[in-house]
Amino acid sequence: MSMEKARPIIVVTGANSGIGYGICQRLLFQLSQAHPPDARPQYHLSSKVKPVDVQEHDPIYPCPGLTLIMACRSTKKAEEARTKLLNLLDEEIARRKKRSNYDGHAGTFRRNLRLEIQYLDLSKTSSVLKFGDEISKNYPYVSHLICNAGVVNLIGIDWPEAIKEVLTRPLTAVTAPAFYRQAVGQLSDDGLGWVWQCNVFGHYVLKLLSSTPESLRPARVIWTSSLEGHRSSLDLDDYQLLKTEHSYEASKYQTELIATHLSRQTASKGKIMHFVSHPGVVHTNVFSAALTWFTDALKILAFYFARMLGSPNHPITPLKGAISAVHLCLVSLSVVPLYLANLNWLDPPVKFGSETDRWGNPRIGIQEINKWRDNERDTALLVERCERLYRGLVEAEGRTWTDPDA
Repeated sequence: MSMEKARPIIVVTGANSGIGYGICQRLLFQLSQAHPPDARPQYHLSSKVKPVDVQEHDPIYPCPGLTLIMACRSTKKAEEARTKLLNLLDEEIARRKKRSNYDGHAGTFRRNLRLEIQYLDLSKTSSVLKFGDEISKNYPYVSHLICNAGVVNLIGIDWPEAIKEVLTRPLTAVTAPAFYRQAVGQLSDDGLGWVWQCNVFGHYVLKLLSSTPESLRPARVIWTSSLEGHRSSLDLDDYQLLKTEHSYEASKYQTELIATHLSRQTASKGKIMHFVSHPGVVHTNVFSAALTWFTDALKILAFYFARMLGSPNHPITPLKGAISAVHLCLVSLSVVPLYLANLNWLDPPVKFGSETDRWGNPRIGIQEINKWRDNERDTALLVERCERLYRGLVEAEGRTWTDPDA
């Protein structure tokens, strides 16, 4: 390894708003510290994790710089988000410089920061492939890919069901509600299920991770799921989610299954690690389109009320909801097996979730991926279908398909 430390090159899809924006902000604030708090082991997850200095776990800190690629469908919104992120970082660094224990790292990090924008429309395979071309041409490697972007095709609220759920299962109503009405059968320009292509297949097509420096290996893929994914089941007869009335939830469940399958395929090769994270319950504009400003405000109040009652699943703000994805980016991979050592009954697999205590202090939680054993064989068939479809679309673009794992 060269004397100069390798700098992470991180791609975040859907980075201009919501959780994606929160992930970018959290990465900047964390890596601009010599010893990022989010890189420390989450000691509460396992008694086998011992409190040691993060430098003993992973030699990349202090991180001398970062290339953060905001992969977005709207470059205009991405430009606005980038300006805001840089302003927030500069304000944070200015505050640190006033402290007596300032070590100079934040200034060095800021000088070596590249916060860049790349156009990406996950609903168009041609856009995804072109994005991959641009990344390969302009960057020597990608060390982390955070598959965050997602859509939901909302058409309203089932108010009788909403009232029933609020009265009979109030915590469920503000954690994983079932009363949002979604359109059925929308196709993308490629003739695929629109929600499925944006949330699942578009990310599957992103074959970006190669030639990662030894100090940053294995490369990491973080797949963003949801607390709502647990309600769904895998239906191979409708794997593009054109018939279901809950395509968003089903797409998140497919994400969990596919990521788990890929993790087991690649773990032994030591090149890529796949993880599933979810942000908990966070207020973003994803579901707000179905609400008025008044009901949206009531929803936020209900989130805080649920948290004060003891719900761990309500980080509420994107910055706090980003902790699970950012932790999986920064923590030493030697620590992760220790989290799971006490959970042999899970087999794993698991997903890592963002949580908070009553006072909003963020932390990481772990949940079992629902019905993995029941769906393991069908998940392999789903991945096989994704791969065949991917090959066909690559060849339709006049490209030569090559096996990235060969």
